[in-house]
Amino acid sequence: MTALEVRNLHKRYGTHVAIDDVSFTVEEGEIFGIIGPNGAGKTTTVESIAGLRTPDSGSISVLGLDPIKDRAEVRERLGVQLQESSFPDAIKVAEALELYSSFYRDAVDWRELLDLLGLADKRNTQYKALSGGQKQRLSIALALVGNPKVAILDELTTGLDPQARRDTWSLIERVRDTGVTILLVTHFMDEAERLSDRIAVIDGGRVAAVDTPAGLIARASAVQQVRFRVREPLDRSVLTELSDVTGVEITEGRWLVTGSGQLLSSVAGALARAQVVAEDLRVDQRNLEDAFVAFTGRAPESKEPSERKAD
Repeated sequence: MTALEVRNLHKRYGTHVAIDDVSFTVEEGEIFGIIGPNGAGKTTTVESIAGLRTPDSGSISVLGLDPIKDRAEVRERLGVQLQESSFPDAIKVAEALELYSSFYRDAVDWRELLDLLGLADKRNTQYKALSGGQKQRLSIALALVGNPKVAILDELTTGLDPQARRDTWSLIERVRDTGVTILLVTHFMDEAERLSDRIAVIDGGRVAAVDTPAGLIARASAVQQVRFRVREPLDRSVLTELSDVTGVEITEGRWLVTGSGQLLSSVAGALARAQVVAEDLRVDQRNLEDAFVAFTGRAPESKEPSERKAD
């Protein structure tokens, strides 16, 4: 079933068009990623879904509800973790969770969230004494304490060290396994590729593409490259005559074969027939960053929150 449906969303600030005809759907149980350059309209989109902004036109359905007309009901079913969250320095972890749980009629037991998110030993710790990763986990806990069916997580690992990021990824996967549909906004391509079932690329306020991570990568570029060295003499025609090969370059004894289709199998078969052993063979794999560049014309930006412009 569809958890979120966004249709022809449009939002303008003066002469600036923030989002222009944005449409996508998110199925129940998915982790749906949103990526795009800074200022592309990602945050405006998710804040409209959360009912924090009113779009100029278009429609939004959150579990069949309108986030503006059905604001109170949507708030009960939607958890939100925005880019930057801050709390009073002196508030303790347990105090914050107990306070937030009082806002909902069907809140989960916040003590169980402490265990799920690895914060049980920090329940009496003040917010100011938490590490960056612990603050992020608390922010996620507060987004989940209302027992939401859908959670929006906006740049949840910005500023975390690599190990804390990976711990957070595992946490998000566990949350999804409990049945929560997740809308994930991130500028980290490895994060989007690791977590997302499907991804929307938003650029210039429009949806440039929606697909699985593998689908986006395949759509962005069908070009493959195989690199290797050989000790035995090898006539380049052995490779150039292959139907999957579009180019062969030799630089200081290292071969670079470019092509498509079943390139690796074709090259390996040709070398075997020529009785040539390839050394240091590797395939250059395309990734989501390559797809991002193909769809937006720009490399992903990795800036800290204080350096990023609002979307």
